[in-house]
Amino acid sequence: MPSRLPIQDIFAGLVTSIGTAIRYWFHYTLVAFAWLGVVPLTACRIYKCLFTGSVSSLLTLPLDMLSTENLLADCLQGCFVVTCTLCAFISLVWLREQIVHGGAPIWLEHAAPPFNAAGHHQNEAPAGGNGAENVAPEQPANPPAENAVVGENPEAQDDQAEEEEEDNEEEDDAGVEDAADANNGAQDDMNWNALEWDRAAEELTWERMLGLDGSLVFLEHVFWVVSLNTLFILVFAFCPYHIGHFSLVGLGFEEHVQASHFEGLITTIVGYILLAITLIICHGLATLVKFHRSRRLLGVCYIVVKVSLLVVVEIGVFPLICGWWLDICSLEMFDATLKDRELSFQSAPGTTMFLHWLVGMVYVFYFASFILLLREVLRPGVLWFLRNLNDPDFNPVQEMIHLPIYRHLRRFILSVIVFGSIVLLMLWLPIRIIKSLLPNFLPYNVMLYSDAPVSELSLELLLLQVVLPALLEQGHTRQWLKGLVRAWTVTAGYLLDLHSYLLGDQEESENSANQQVNNNQHARNNNAIPVVGEGLHAAHQAILQQGGPVGFQPYRRPLNFPLRIFLLIVFMCITLLIASLICLTLPVFAGRWLMSFWTGTAKIHELYTAACGLYVCWLTIRAVTVLVAWMPQGRRVIFQKVKEWSLMIMKTLIVAVLLAGVVPLLLGLLFELVIVAPLRVPLDQTPLFYPWQDWALGVLHAKIIAAITLMGPQWWLKTVIEQVYANGIRNIDLHYIIRKLAAPVISVLLLSLCVPYVIASGVVPLLGVTAEMQNLVHRRIYPFLLMVVVLMGILSFQVRQFKRLYEHIKNDKYFSALSRGDPLPVKDRVEMPVATQKIDTGLTQGLLKVLHKQSLNTAMKHVCEILTQDPEGGPARIPFETFSFVYRYLAGLDPDIMEMDVESYLMGLKESVDSRKNGMIGLSDFYVPKKKLS
Repeated sequence: MPSRLPIQDIFAGLVTSIGTAIRYWFHYTLVAFAWLGVVPLTACRIYKCLFTGSVSSLLTLPLDMLSTENLLADCLQGCFVVTCTLCAFISLVWLREQIVHGGAPIWLEHAAPPFNAAGHHQNEAPAGGNGAENVAPEQPANPPAENAVVGENPEAQDDQAEEEEEDNEEEDDAGVEDAADANNGAQDDMNWNALEWDRAAEELTWERMLGLDGSLVFLEHVFWVVSLNTLFILVFAFCPYHIGHFSLVGLGFEEHVQASHFEGLITTIVGYILLAITLIICHGLATLVKFHRSRRLLGVCYIVVKVSLLVVVEIGVFPLICGWWLDICSLEMFDATLKDRELSFQSAPGTTMFLHWLVGMVYVFYFASFILLLREVLRPGVLWFLRNLNDPDFNPVQEMIHLPIYRHLRRFILSVIVFGSIVLLMLWLPIRIIKSLLPNFLPYNVMLYSDAPVSELSLELLLLQVVLPALLEQGHTRQWLKGLVRAWTVTAGYLLDLHSYLLGDQEESENSANQQVNNNQHARNNNAIPVVGEGLHAAHQAILQQGGPVGFQPYRRPLNFPLRIFLLIVFMCITLLIASLICLTLPVFAGRWLMSFWTGTAKIHELYTAACGLYVCWLTIRAVTVLVAWMPQGRRVIFQKVKEWSLMIMKTLIVAVLLAGVVPLLLGLLFELVIVAPLRVPLDQTPLFYPWQDWALGVLHAKIIAAITLMGPQWWLKTVIEQVYANGIRNIDLHYIIRKLAAPVISVLLLSLCVPYVIASGVVPLLGVTAEMQNLVHRRIYPFLLMVVVLMGILSFQVRQFKRLYEHIKNDKYFSALSRGDPLPVKDRVEMPVATQKIDTGLTQGLLKVLHKQSLNTAMKHVCEILTQDPEGGPARIPFETFSFVYRYLAGLDPDIMEMDVESYLMGLKESVDSRKNGMIGLSDFYVPKKKLS
């Protein structure tokens, strides 16, 4: 292959690459304009047009689409509208999958009336599902004797038996009606299924749908997305809103709704509620008149509205209630009143509601996490009244589909009572006790800014980057909390003789296992086994109707069992109260005491004092637990461990000073000189630097750089960081860290700081420039050198890209010729003959090799022309086996030709011949005829 390409080939390759880049730029610009401009702008303008409430807006809609006013704001609002419609579409598809695979309610499958005398749907799951009311296996009629092994009996079984009997009767009636309809010729209507939608294109990928594959098919998708946006806005926003609006106006509640600052949301929810009631009534009428298609379609629509409202209640309303209740119960802790909260809500209603919802969501999450931890400690079956999120059979969406509304309403009220009572016990009551015993301790200082020399930003960064990661990653908080719960449970169990009830009997584990098998067998006998064809629907119905909590384990019931349970609850409340008092006082008290040595009498945010105190408490508890674990090993081992840990702590402190002290300080100072000072400080003013703030910002920058480095390609810094992380603290290698990590990084940062300063303060004054120029150079040299470094990096990148393009052009010419079977654009190196004497012929070794190769190819050409069966003037093809045999023989006559080169040459020809010519080789595959000069 030639070492250099012709200029025309390089120019042609550049033009082709530039043309390809321009084409892709135009295509992706069109894609971005369509998806980020046309779609959201159209959605926003249609949304505003529909909710304007005037006919003129509909007439001027085409002109409004082309308007250039408020383009950015409308695009952002349109993106939100498109996101909502997309979420609604995905939710509908997912809900459809849940109904198809998990089974629709029985009242939807059969032509039964939608209500019974109790006011809820017939044939829905009884009150013994996997929710908050898990029902135990059937108990004998007589109460068990004292100290007998019993199971949980949270609810009576008579109601369940009656419901099951009524359900069976209703199913029989429904079956009779269905048979009668089939006999009357309505079988086609009964077989019609509103859920059997034709699936959209299964092979459609995101690249093809968005237009990232280079095709223009996405324009059709843009049209359909705009149409679906309009349809979803009409169906899921416009209609429910106006239904609710006309209803509220008719009932006279319009002023109250407007005063809530959330008129649109409340009105839409009211519209959905009225729509659900209307669907229920229409479903009942369709059932009475036996309109099966209409009945099923109305039932599916009711399920969609029902699930949507329940999701809003579970995810939106309930956490919001918890957040507001937490705020109300903690007002005295922050020296606030309800009037302050009302003013805050009036000034920023959206932000206030979001913050309360977020706090409530965090509270619900941690409460659920604590319940999961309790299930790991307590005997299976103790927490029968709470949902088990780890239960594989638990599916909240299926419960929303199948269970009646009154069941969900009862759960909601019970959840509000339980969560509200816990807030009263662990927040409001401890605050009252603290104010009585320690009047000067409360309220907490929660001001956003302070006059302290330490800025709030630096403390916040220190809290987020140092304290919290250490507590979360190395705190072993979950193990400690689990150990405390287990210790409390054992203590309470032995004090109240409830060890068997709380933890179970270890010696009866085998009997418990046998009892569990019997219970499961009994449950399977009671529940009808789904036949083949019923599928997941019948299986899920069996799960909903089965009795007994998951993982139930019997226990031994002591004397005065109800009284002992009551004392257990009282003991639990007292323990929670004491734990809350400790958590509200000890960390804050310790943090205030420690921060007083740093900030003096200045008040700072209690978040920082609490975090500092919590960190110190964690260190103390950690040290005590380690010493307790070392105690049984003897004094000598303890001294050895203390020596090892002291050495490790010294190494860690040295590494921390270098990597967490010096490096962040230099990095923050460099960032200040390069970015912050040139942007914030004018040339006629002197910038002031605060090392503490620079260090805090440097910690943040160092973590970001380390994260980017670990996610990037493999280079020396990533290798060193991964090795240090793999060694950990216990196997810390101080010499390796200093030599491979600290010294190079600190050297680079010091050079970046010192070289510009030396140039500005030492070199520039020697040039005899004015003072103004010296000041300009001194202030702008850091960003200028950064621009120079960036420019050099860009140029280096472009040079590498040009080299890659050059190699791509050269390889493309070679492999294109190889794939077409054309002569390859390669040549042998010819040594020019130079005769020095009369007897010298001028032949060199290189020239002889070229001539020999040409004569070998000429010989093989004659072999193909002699042995071929093609007509004269044809391609002169022979089998490749014959060609390779003759070629090896002729090449073997020359000792200068290496056998490895022969085999490599034949292997390359064989791959080309096998792929294109079915094992036959012709002249065009290896012979290049000489061109005659005219």
